[in-house]
Amino acid sequence: MMSGTLIASIPYLYLIPAATATSLFSTFPSSHISQQVFDGDNFLKYTGIRGPYVDRKSYGISRDPPPQCTVDQVIMIKRHGERYPSSDEGSSIETVLKKVNSTVQSANSSLTPGGRGDLDFLRRGNWTYFVPSDCYEAETSTGPYAGLAEAHTHGQQYRARYGHLWDDHAVLPLFAAEFQRIIDTAREFGEGFVGMENYTTKAAMNLISESSSRGADSLTPSCHQDDSGARDNCNAYPYHLPQFDAAAERLNAQYKGLNLSWSDVVTLMTMTAYELNTRSSSEWIDIFTTDEWVSFSYIWDVNFYYCAGPGNKYMRAVGANYLNASLSLLQQGPSKVGPLFFNFAHDSNISPIIAALDIDNPPQDLPTDRVAFDLQQNWRITDIIPMGGRLTLERLNCSATSAGTGTYVRIVLNEAVVPLRDCQDGPGYSCSLAQYAEFVGRLPGFASECHVPVDEPQVLGFWWNYTTSTAENWHRGERCNGLA
Repeated sequence: MMSGTLIASIPYLYLIPAATATSLFSTFPSSHISQQVFDGDNFLKYTGIRGPYVDRKSYGISRDPPPQCTVDQVIMIKRHGERYPSSDEGSSIETVLKKVNSTVQSANSSLTPGGRGDLDFLRRGNWTYFVPSDCYEAETSTGPYAGLAEAHTHGQQYRARYGHLWDDHAVLPLFAAEFQRIIDTAREFGEGFVGMENYTTKAAMNLISESSSRGADSLTPSCHQDDSGARDNCNAYPYHLPQFDAAAERLNAQYKGLNLSWSDVVTLMTMTAYELNTRSSSEWIDIFTTDEWVSFSYIWDVNFYYCAGPGNKYMRAVGANYLNASLSLLQQGPSKVGPLFFNFAHDSNISPIIAALDIDNPPQDLPTDRVAFDLQQNWRITDIIPMGGRLTLERLNCSATSAGTGTYVRIVLNEAVVPLRDCQDGPGYSCSLAQYAEFVGRLPGFASECHVPVDEPQVLGFWWNYTTSTAENWHRGERCNGLA
């Protein structure tokens, strides 16, 4: 039923990763430069950050350090890897699947010519629900897009890129919000970075409590102020768009008594995105049209815009908490505080940081009743915090460049270099540390803006008070069997 150009099999060749942006202009022979742009055809851009990781579309700026520059410090925050649905989402999915299966499996239910319908693959018995009963919330371990494997590979990639900053005799601290799938992601990343044979002794897992009583000293800070308008828009998810009605009407016309609602369609599309976190493909992708997937992607853009993005007036202050602390690290430099700070948290803890950086904020609020294509180009959530997404701040030490000798800051979001809007005075569109400090200094203060109680920490401090103990390196809660 798929119309348009989305690719159900999700081949990587349809996306030029940001990591290969240096070869962007030599991809084709000089006699033939392609006139096609394939990035929009990658289905992973339409999963509403419920599906597998996908690189951000690059501006074409080299991912490697600019000439005459070296990276001497890295501060990264990463979302947990690909996971199964939450228990609440799973309950909704199971309810809709039960309705669909009972209708489709009934005799002579198809009303289409020839007795065939889009959901007849369910009759053939070659599709089963992919979530083991004990795996809701957990990170996935099967399929080419498995969350645990993605985190491990990411660690290996960053070892290749930033390994010069790690003395293999030193202990590498890892900072993880105290939630099991985030801890699992941090461990797999750490094993990939230092090597599985070294992880037990050369990494140190620091668990940062998610309790609101930690105040500002947290990877998951809570704001005690409420933007009621943003909250209302946030809580109104899922948003009703006409494309979901069209999908429901099409499928209901094929199966007598199916009676899918538009919100049932959203639930099935959500399930489809999650299925890719544990399997290589999904038969459900082509059940919905390109237009319907575009709408599905957009309602997640809207959701995060108001729930944990620039549509909530307090989120810039929440993000500033992380940026102010990381600025102190950048200013002190690797010789005083260390070169590598790898952090792990939730999507809703990273999007406020993006809002504070103002690198993707749209010029006006996103509407909830239609797809605002012009505004979506600014705030596209799959470019910001996909599963396994990461924001990396690089401190560049540069000499003999046209911009002069000095220290610069570069922002890398999902492996694409993303310049600040108003500071690009350094090599490779980086920002001088001095001007970056001025930018961060203009952000609202988290403790004051969000009314952090005076008896709770007013600043983020765990980067300066971490442990090198390996006692939590193998911290494990209950684990699902991961079989689907």
